Amino acid sequence: MRNNLEQRLSIKEEQSLEKDLILEQVHRLIERLSTKADAGKDDTLALAKKVNDLQSKIKDITRKMMATLSELTIHQSDALKLQQEKNVKDVELQQFYARMEQGEPPSEELEQEWQRTNEIEYRRKMERRIREDQERETEHHLLPGGVMTHAQPRPQAYAPSDDAEIQISKPYGSRAPFKPSEPGANMRHIRKPNPKPIEI
Repeated sequence: MRNNLEQRLSIKEEQSLEKDLILEQVHRLIERLSTKADAGKDDTLALAKKVNDLQSKIKDITRKMMATLSELTIHQSDALKLQQEKNVKDVELQQFYARMEQGEPPSEELEQEWQRTNEIEYRRKMERRIREDQERETEHHLLPGGVMTHAQPRPQAYAPSDDAEIQISKPYGSRAPFKPSEPGANMRHIRKPNPKPIEI
C-alpha cells in the first residue's frame, strides 16, 4: 500500500512539475504575444496617422484640381469669345476695305466719328482765334501804365507833306471818316416812324 501511495505521489509530483513547466511556458508565450500586440498597436496607430494624412492630402489635391478645372473652363470660354470677336472684326475689316475701294467711307459710324472729330478741331481753332482776338483787343485797350480803358482809341497823327506851309499833324489826313454821334437821352420822347403803304 505504501509503495503504491509513494508511486502515485511521485507520479502526481511529476505531473505537477510538468504542469508548472507548461504554465511557465504559457506565461512566456502570453508575454511575447502581449509585447507583439503592443507593438502592433503602435504600428496600427502610425499607419492610421499616415492614412489620415494621405486622405487630407488627397482632398486638398482634389480641391485644387477642381479649382484649376473651373479656371480652365473660364479661360476656354474667354478664348472662344475672343476668337468669335476676332472673326467678326476680320469680316468688318474686309467690308471696310471693299467700301474704301469703291470710294465710300468704311462705315457710317466711322464717318460720324470723323465728322465729330473735324467739328471738335474746327471748334478748337475758332476758340483759339477768338482767344487771340480777345488778347489783341486787350492789348489794344491797355494803356502804357498798365491800366485798362474802354475808350475809343485815337488814330495816330499823320504828318503833313513837306509842301504844307504849316507843319501841324492831322489825325486822319485829308479824308476823315464819318462817325455819327451817339443818340442822346431825349431820343426816348421821339416816336418811331410808321411809314404808310404806297398805293399805286
